[in-house]
Amino acid sequence: MSKKINFKPAIGRVLVEPSAAEEVSSGGIIIPDTAKEKPQQGSIIAIGAEKKDEPINFKVGEKVLYGKYSGTEISIDGNDYLIMSASDIYGSFEK
Repeated sequence: MSKKINFKPAIGRVLVEPSAAEEVSSGGIIIPDTAKEKPQQGSIIAIGAEKKDEPINFKVGEKVLYGKYSGTEISIDGNDYLIMSASDIYGSFEK
């Protein structure tokens, strides 16, 4: 399910909502906020227009994987998002 927000990314950009960081490790250890790693996957919330000769091969609502330091953190209506170039996205997860 995708969220509806009043924001349109610039040409060649996408707005991504990062997935929540893990609260508990696979071994059952609770991870404090200071030790949590920045998530590298999230869902596309909005897509800007395509650049000439550079199609954007993703859809709103699609879960994607991106680089660890990709994008710029922004806050819209109290929610945190990343705005990044579509070329910063490595791929998407199949449903």
